[in-house]
Amino acid sequence: MNALWRAGVAGRRTRERGLLAGAAALGVIGLSAVHTTLYPADPWRPVVIGGVALLGFLVVHGALCVSRSAADELMLPVAAGLSAIGLVMIYRLRPEYLIRQAAWVALGLAALVLILGAVRDLRGVRRYAYVCAAAGLALLAATVVFGVERNGARQWLLLGGVAVEPGELVKLLLVVFFAAVLTEQRAALTLPGRRRRRAELGRLGPMLLCCLGALLLLVFQRDLGLAMLYYGVFIAMLYVATGRMDYVAAGLVAFAAGAALCYHWFGHVRVRVDVWADPWAHASGAGYQILQGLYALATGGVLGTGLGAGHPMLMPASYTDMVFPAIGEELGAAGTFSVVALYLILVGRMFRAAVRAGGAFEALVAVGVATALGLQAFIILGGSTRLIPLTGIPAPFLTYGGSAAVANFAALAVLLGVSARASGRQRQMEALRGAADR
Repeated sequence: MNALWRAGVAGRRTRERGLLAGAAALGVIGLSAVHTTLYPADPWRPVVIGGVALLGFLVVHGALCVSRSAADELMLPVAAGLSAIGLVMIYRLRPEYLIRQAAWVALGLAALVLILGAVRDLRGVRRYAYVCAAAGLALLAATVVFGVERNGARQWLLLGGVAVEPGELVKLLLVVFFAAVLTEQRAALTLPGRRRRRAELGRLGPMLLCCLGALLLLVFQRDLGLAMLYYGVFIAMLYVATGRMDYVAAGLVAFAAGAALCYHWFGHVRVRVDVWADPWAHASGAGYQILQGLYALATGGVLGTGLGAGHPMLMPASYTDMVFPAIGEELGAAGTFSVVALYLILVGRMFRAAVRAGGAFEALVAVGVATALGLQAFIILGGSTRLIPLTGIPAPFLTYGGSAAVANFAALAVLLGVSARASGRQRQMEALRGAADR
C-alpha cells in the first residue's frame, strides 16, 4: 500500500511538473512576442526577469517533491498559468511595472513555501482566531486614519515608501475568524426544532460584529469592491456551515438595504451605479472607461487582434480593473474564455479540497478562501463587462498589485496544505480497510 501511495504521489508531481513547464513556456513566449513586436530595440532584461519569476513555480514544485507532498496537482499550475498571462499583459500595457510585478510574484512564491512548511495543521491557527479578527480590524482602522487615497479610495498604507493594501491580508484573517466561530457554534445552529432567533444572534454575535465593523471601515475607505467581497464570503461560509437558506435570504435583504443606503449617502456610489446603468450618458466622463472596455471586447472577436496590435491603452486602468477587456481585444474571446476556464478549474479544485478536508474548521477555511478568490474574479469580470457596477478590486494572480499577489499565494498555500492532508487521511483510511479485509 505504501509503495502504491508513493507511486500515486509521484504521478501527481509528474503531472504538475509538466503543466508548470507549459505555463512557464507560455509566459516566456508571450513576453518574447510582446518584446519583439513593441520594444525590439530595448534590452531583453524584462523578459528574462519575467521568465525567472515563472521558473519560481518549478522551485515550489521541487519543494513539494522533496517533502513528498500529496497536494492537489492542478492548483499550482493554474496559478502559474494565470500569473504568466498577467505578466505578459502587464508588459504589454505597462512595461515599466513588469519587473516590480515579477518581484512580487517571487515574493508570493516564497511566502507560499514558508506557509506550507510552517502550518502543518490549521487546528493550531484556530486558537488565535480572535487575535486574527482584532488584527484585521486594526489594519483596516489604520488604513482609514493613516491611509493614502488613490482613485477615490483610501485603501493603501505607505510602509517604508512601499504602498501596501492591508485589505488583502485582512481577507484571510477574517476567513480564519469566521471559520472558528462557525465551527464552535455549528451544532447549536443546526439543531432541529423551534428557532430561537435571539439565542442564534447571540451565538453569531462575535462574527456579526466583526463583519459589520469591517464593512463600516471599508465604507469609510470607499472601498466598495472589497466590502462586497467580505460580505459575500461571510454569507457563503454561514450557509455552508449551517445549510440554512433563511440566513441567506436575510443576508440578501440586508445587502439590498445597505446598497440602497450607500447609493443615497455617497456620491461616488451614485456615480458608479449611474454609469453602470447608462454609460453612454457619461461617455466623455465617468463612462468612458467602461465603454472603451465594451468596444475592446467587440473589436477582439474570436481570436483577437494579436499581442501589440490592439489599442487597450485607451482604457486608463487596462492593467488593473479592465484587464479582461484588454485580453479580449488582443487575445479574443478564446483568450478571455481560457482565463475564465482557469479560474473555474482553480476554484473547483479548491472546493474539492474543502469537501475532502478532515475537520469542520479546516473545511470552512478552505470554503472561505475558495469563495474569496472566486468572488474576486467574478467582481472584476462582471464590472469590466457591465454585468455589475465597476469596482476597484484585483483579479487573483492576473492583475498588477503586490499586496494582492502575496495574499493570493498565501491563500493558495493554505489550500495546498488542506488538499495534502486530505490525501493523507484518505491513504490512512484505505490502509485500515485493507487491514480489515485481510
